[in-house]
Amino acid sequence: MSDPTRAPDDPAKARRIEGLRARLRALERGGRAPLPLGAPALDAALGGGLAMGRLHEVAGAEDGAAAGFCAVLLGRLAAASGKPVLWCGGGDLYAPGLGAFGLDPGAVILALAAGRAELLWAMEEGLRCRGLAAVLGEADKVDLAAGRRLQLAAEAGGATGLLLGRPRDASASGITVTRWRVAPAPGGPHWRVELLRCRGGAPGSWLMEWDDATGDLAVAAALRDGPAAATAGRARR
Repeated sequence: MSDPTRAPDDPAKARRIEGLRARLRALERGGRAPLPLGAPALDAALGGGLAMGRLHEVAGAEDGAAAGFCAVLLGRLAAASGKPVLWCGGGDLYAPGLGAFGLDPGAVILALAAGRAELLWAMEEGLRCRGLAAVLGEADKVDLAAGRRLQLAAEAGGATGLLLGRPRDASASGITVTRWRVAPAPGGPHWRVELLRCRGGAPGSWLMEWDDATGDLAVAAALRDGPAAATAGRARR
């Protein structure tokens, strides 16, 4: 008789079992099961996937790479729940770019905020709405008090929150469940993705690639020669 506590020899099977264990641990704590992102290395570092109904932070320069990565996350969240997402910002989005990263433009509600206070208010109201899968806010310099309000709103409503800002604007990092830094990498669309902080997981750094034909997010096996991916930012004009 096989020993159920013994790790399986098949790495793929081992990852599936660890993912299942992570989901069971989340359910035992009264939380929601994490959402697998489809990249085994990333999901393992996250403890099974992205924590839903929580607040996350994605930092990146103004090259669009972080926005493209966020579009992938939002697409996963929308597809898993069948609900739309709310994008709170100060500018237009590029609909074909969203679709290229697996986020149906028809599932995106755009809220144009006149200032920081209005944007945070829209985010908080959206996170409390049970009809939304996720809320993203292009929010810089979010202080701890505002971060706590957003986290409580996400827990109350069940929507997943994403704060999209610049690397130097990390004041809410003590509140968010994860903190990411995303930059473009050679070839396209490729990203250098760093998981700087993960509650209950392990930090890490990967070269990631997105296949818009299959909708797969994976660790890049090899990088092609070429300029830093302009296509990595196609979520923005």
